Amino acid sequence: MEYRLATRAAALQPSATIAAAQKARELKAKGVHVYDFSLGEPDFDTPEHIRAAAEKAIREGKTHYTPSSGIPELREAVARRYAERGVRYAPNEVVISNGAKHALHNVFSVLCEPGDVVLVPTPFWVSYKALVQLSGATPRLIETSPASGFKMTPEQLEAALSDDVRAIILNSPCNPSGAVYTRAELLALADVLADTDVVIVSDEIYEDLVYDGDYAPPLASLREDLRQRTVTVSGVSKSFAMTGWRIGWSAAPRPITEAIERLQSQQTSNPCSISQYAALAAVTGEQACVAEMRAEFARRRALVGEKLAAIPGVRATQPDGAFYFFIAIDEYLGRSFGGQPVRNSVEFCTACLEQAHVALVPGIAFGVEGYVRLSFAASVQELEAGLDALGRFLASAS
Repeated sequence: MEYRLATRAAALQPSATIAAAQKARELKAKGVHVYDFSLGEPDFDTPEHIRAAAEKAIREGKTHYTPSSGIPELREAVARRYAERGVRYAPNEVVISNGAKHALHNVFSVLCEPGDVVLVPTPFWVSYKALVQLSGATPRLIETSPASGFKMTPEQLEAALSDDVRAIILNSPCNPSGAVYTRAELLALADVLADTDVVIVSDEIYEDLVYDGDYAPPLASLREDLRQRTVTVSGVSKSFAMTGWRIGWSAAPRPITEAIERLQSQQTSNPCSISQYAALAAVTGEQACVAEMRAEFARRRALVGEKLAAIPGVRATQPDGAFYFFIAIDEYLGRSFGGQPVRNSVEFCTACLEQAHVALVPGIAFGVEGYVRLSFAASVQELEAGLDALGRFLASAS
């Protein structure tokens, strides 16, 4: 029997970060020690008080369906969290979802349809393009550069606008570049959109992992007109080392939220009940765990920056947020490693994994060729040894 797949399904590619991690796992299964700097998740355990809240929820029998938009206590807690950060959302403007990726899928699904365009600055998180395409819309890439710190300028935004643009996605702090837009930069972009109906989808999942201050202020907090045109997406995965718990959320004006509620009620019924109570403990509990994790990431950032600076032929700007270095390796393209020609970032990462056992993610997955992403969500020992291995690999180029 011949199976006919929907065009949108047949065109989908696996997540590049997950694919890179799978290759690393295959080598590990053969007994090879791999310096795995590919996956984007904190390498810390979920804090004890959050795990205890999940255990308590299980003991109390909170194992049944919840409201499709999330338990009221968590929606209220997320709204209070934003109020403390300068933007007021009513609890019924918050929808709890199965991770921030699910929240983004919801947003694009209710906002976009065929013929619409979504602006996506490069470099971009690997799933943005696919999520936009699944909604029927078309992603229009806006190429940023190291000269601007990989940030989109107002001039670039204005040049990309057209009548069919429905939304733009901003990711600050950014995966993979670590760029964090300043308040002035965000307001300058907002001024370009002032006379349009373009919706800003603000992915703020790394909001607590910044190295100048405790958190990046929500875009919607900067001005009331921004609150009216912004959908804020975040969650507990990065801030609280809860990637596997799959809890994220969107916060938006009520008409958008109502549509997301209807979609999610048909789609997933509700997020995991136990995970929601764990997330409630994360959002309302003590935040010292976040500060401790951020401080450790800052130490690692300094270490990686020093090690990379000592390797000839690579360039990397110190990230202002998240836990990645976006490394230029273009000087090594067109050369060979162990007789293996390397013409692009995919071939570079393949050779690096096979020969040096260092797992990185190719820059083309993020929309930029000539770069690789290195996650410093790994121990100091692994980072030191892995970067030494990377240096030896690069020195072998011919």
